[in-house]
Amino acid sequence: MKKVAVILSGCGVFDGAEIHESVLTLLALEQHAIEYQCFAPNIEQLHVINHLTGEVSAQERRNVLVEAARIARGNIADLAQARADDFDAAFLPGGFGAAKNLSNFAIKGADCSVNSELKQFLSAMAKAQKPVGFICIAPAIIPLIYGKGSIATIGNDADTASAIQAMGAVHSNCPVDDIVIDSQNQVVSTPAYMLAGNISEAASGINKLVAQVISMIK
Repeated sequence: MKKVAVILSGCGVFDGAEIHESVLTLLALEQHAIEYQCFAPNIEQLHVINHLTGEVSAQERRNVLVEAARIARGNIADLAQARADDFDAAFLPGGFGAAKNLSNFAIKGADCSVNSELKQFLSAMAKAQKPVGFICIAPAIIPLIYGKGSIATIGNDADTASAIQAMGAVHSNCPVDDIVIDSQNQVVSTPAYMLAGNISEAASGINKLVAQVISMIK
């Protein structure tokens, strides 16, 4: 059976992994009879957002792995343990955690860097030419791994697209129900909640992305 890694970045759209995108990804994988293992870095998240008010909870501290375990129902491992040899593909759901915890794109924009454990894992996946799917804001990580000329989409937000292009990637505008494929780098991306107005719209692109990534597994 094919097995893939799903990299989560906490729990909650504003400070972690986007819950709908994460669950939709896991559901689509199960529907394709693909085994998966969730991972998250064992680090403190950038900050905690009160999702009711949208305000930063200044006194709260949360751990990315502990929070991501909520989505994975406890079946999750430290990203430091992820080995590219063990997986046929990987997926990164969005949510601001991808830009705050897996990278610092939300803070530094085009001058950002990626979590060292994630970089090690994804670089090994890239070297082995194993496909990876990036969802929502997670495609901002693509040029940090695949370098100049890599192709990505976050939908059509001009400022975010401009930052991604400044990092060396080629940004391709994309509607919510579609995907962008970088065949040379074995990378697929979709806008999801960068554009989606509801969970059904997010699912339309995510389902297509999951199916495409699976079809690229050698």
